[in-house]
Amino acid sequence: MITLSASRSALVLIDLQQGIMALPSAPRPAAEVLANGKILAGRFRAVGAPVVLVTVGFAADFSDAAPGLVDQPAPRPAGGLPVDWSRLAGGLEQPGDLRIHKQQWGAFSGTGLDQMMRRRGIDTLVVAGIATNFGVESTVRHGWELGYSMVVPEDACSTTTTAEAHEMTCRLILPRIARMTTVAALTVER
Repeated sequence: MITLSASRSALVLIDLQQGIMALPSAPRPAAEVLANGKILAGRFRAVGAPVVLVTVGFAADFSDAAPGLVDQPAPRPAGGLPVDWSRLAGGLEQPGDLRIHKQQWGAFSGTGLDQMMRRRGIDTLVVAGIATNFGVESTVRHGWELGYSMVVPEDACSTTTTAEAHEMTCRLILPRIARMTTVAALTVER
């Protein structure tokens, strides 16, 4: 069981948006990740702790996408991503939630996330969403490097690759930089 302080903790939900959620996911369906994300968000909102909703998207010509050369680039549809790609899943956003839009895997680089958290006195981040081995892992790594205490509820995460990739990330990488938990075993108190 992990109990967090509402005044020093925030929930960061990664890429629970229409375009990402429409992709196949493993080890659990995107709808289950969204349902668990909504449970966590309700728990944080109930005690006045920040909920940060992160989306990813790019210009139609991908001019704002990371330019580095890679062996397996992400597919780039002609004409850009569908119009609703970055639209949050229905029923997720509530008044008072914080929004971050990113153009890379992690939620820190090129966004105001770090400043938003530091100005609110936040030192612990709970990170969940899709995809475990991309956006979630990248955000947790960067947050840990910035000195935040990181918490990952495994059952509020899934990936767009394979269940094995999710399991490897949750078993070998995230426990070295975060506390692993479940939605049921995480509480937030005033």
